[in-house]
Amino acid sequence: MLKFTPILLLFLYLAAMWFFSAWRLKHDLNEKSTPLQHPRLTPMLKRLGDAMDLPPVKAHIYEVEPVNGLAAPDGRIFLTRGFICKLDACEVTPEELASVIAHELGHVAHGHARRRMIDFAGQNAIRMALTGILGRFLPGIGAWIAAMVANAVAARLSRQDEFEADRFASALMIRAGLGTEPQKALFRKLDRLSGGAGAGTPAWLLSHPPTPRRIAAIEAHEKRWTDG
Repeated sequence: MLKFTPILLLFLYLAAMWFFSAWRLKHDLNEKSTPLQHPRLTPMLKRLGDAMDLPPVKAHIYEVEPVNGLAAPDGRIFLTRGFICKLDACEVTPEELASVIAHELGHVAHGHARRRMIDFAGQNAIRMALTGILGRFLPGIGAWIAAMVANAVAARLSRQDEFEADRFASALMIRAGLGTEPQKALFRKLDRLSGGAGAGTPAWLLSHPPTPRRIAAIEAHEKRWTDG
């Protein structure tokens, strides 16, 4: 029985970490968000809802400055205040922000938000296990290699999720009569804002596939749907 104790303790630790992370995220979102009620976005929320044969989509404003969108594990959709400021400054259009909301709805529809919380615990398990193993054979750099492996796994899963959410958003935007151009235009704007890379990268582009690949994938899906 004692030989299983370290494994049991590891699972208990990861479970506690998962519950704490989920609680902290929910608490932060509740404290720093308000319902999205913007005159230029309300028609977009209705069009997206109509396209799914549902009431207008409900979204919230997350009161933080980074430009970002978020799908919470409980299914709520958020745009940051940073994105709203870009809209008010006429740097992005309501249609482009509709594509962000559609993208986040894609994450909800595919269960990405909840799965990422589980993946977070799994990545920590990989990191801890590899650190223990590699630390014996490669003192000093074992932990660094373990972190690289865990981060590579996380990045690959994140890229897959983004392509799936992009595809959902494209289909929804087309059905709503908005087309995919706002979606592609926003990618290009944010890419220019970041200079392609670097510290100024908008949060919505971090850990995401390169913009040219995302646009190419959207256009390939659109062509296949049209040809079909």
